[in-house]
Amino acid sequence: MADPTDLETLLLGPVLANRECGGCTACCVTLKVDTPDLAKPAGTPCPQLTANGCSIHAVRPTICRTWFCAWRRLAALPDEARPDRSGLLVSVSFHREARHPFEAIALTVLALPGSDAIASGMAARVLDAICDRPVAVWFSDGKRKMLMHPEADVAELVLSGDEPPPELAAEVAAWRTQYAAFLA
Repeated sequence: MADPTDLETLLLGPVLANRECGGCTACCVTLKVDTPDLAKPAGTPCPQLTANGCSIHAVRPTICRTWFCAWRRLAALPDEARPDRSGLLVSVSFHREARHPFEAIALTVLALPGSDAIASGMAARVLDAICDRPVAVWFSDGKRKMLMHPEADVAELVLSGDEPPPELAAEVAAWRTQYAAFLA
């Protein structure tokens, strides 16, 4: 079980008791892992992954024991949003040397190769479920990455420091507070 004070838990909440990975191994292929226990590039299957799942599940590395996708943590995501069912992997992303303040800490929705999540409407359902708090949300279809939350006008005001119109003042203030450390 992950440390309850870790940033993922603070942003998304604890792991939900009624959600299990089951046969989903999307993270075992999709994600880059660079820890002392395991290193693998993004888009490359873990060397321990077999047709039956993890061959070392009982003694898997710490990162594999403590990392959970957003589907495992957010009840607002429908059951169909499990990565192997939806074609989308939603995770918290951290970038120490972010190119953009909203990249420093964000939720990333990644369309898996061959996914029909955009055409089926699943991507819209997932985005609707996670774009409800002052945490940036990026969507990547594998070719490009787009900021989905906050909306463009709010993001521009947050980044520019300009005075927002009254109808956006509270929202802009919340984003500026949340991302203050990255706006300097």
